[in-house]
Amino acid sequence: ALVLVLFIGKRLYGARRWIDLYFFHFQPSETMKLSIILFLGAYLSRRKLENFGFKDLLKPLLIVGVPFLLTVRQPDLGTGILLLAIPGSMILFLRVRTRVLMSVALILAVSLPVAWSYGLKSYQKNRVLNFLNPERDPRGTGYNSIQAKIAIGSGQLLGRGFQQGSQNQLEFLPERHSDFIFCVLSEEYGFIGGFFTLALFLVLLLIILHIAQASGDRGAILICVGVTAFIFWHMIINIGMVSGLLPIVGVPLPLLSYGGTSLVTFMGSLGIVASIGRRRYMF
Repeated sequence: ALVLVLFIGKRLYGARRWIDLYFFHFQPSETMKLSIILFLGAYLSRRKLENFGFKDLLKPLLIVGVPFLLTVRQPDLGTGILLLAIPGSMILFLRVRTRVLMSVALILAVSLPVAWSYGLKSYQKNRVLNFLNPERDPRGTGYNSIQAKIAIGSGQLLGRGFQQGSQNQLEFLPERHSDFIFCVLSEEYGFIGGFFTLALFLVLLLIILHIAQASGDRGAILICVGVTAFIFWHMIINIGMVSGLLPIVGVPLPLLSYGGTSLVTFMGSLGIVASIGRRRYMF
């Protein structure tokens, strides 16, 4: 599906990310996140690998690398980063040798200037520059970041009330139904509403980790860790980007952002975790 979308995918905002199934717009990169969790969890549980070295990382890197390159080709760098962060969290859970971590850090330090000069497109560079200084182009590439922070700040402590936010109702806020949904919530319900939402996410993550701890199956534990990373990184990146702490990328907020494929993927991952939690009472 990731290969197919490059040829027949629906083009929107300069990228091909969706396959038009007439009754549903399917985004393969979203379901690939859960697929990698399941596939990598099965592989790591069978190999009984711990304290990874360079040779041990070759096959997991291949499992993750191909979907990553196909997703970045769309282009969708935000989702591509998540396709690395989620399995990376699973591997770190099993521990990685110190020299491997140091080597990866050195490679990143050397490759970042090269990626900036030759790898990133102009609009991706603008996102980084606007993150550092949104006022450099307030009516153009910095508009989204400025309006998002205005919406969050205008909610103050208790918010303006349901459907009373000016940034949302007057349509100053872009993509308010999907990537910037947290801004709408913060404007209408204020700091209290935003804090309560974060607390609910924390409770959900703790429940998943508790299910992982109670499970005696290595594969099930790895899947739960993967789903935890799945939800955690989406939450951190989405809330970080709308509050000005991270560059803006197209990452949905779990269970709140509008989007068919992403919602199905999140619900499917939670369904698998619920199944793992239920199985421990069978015997």
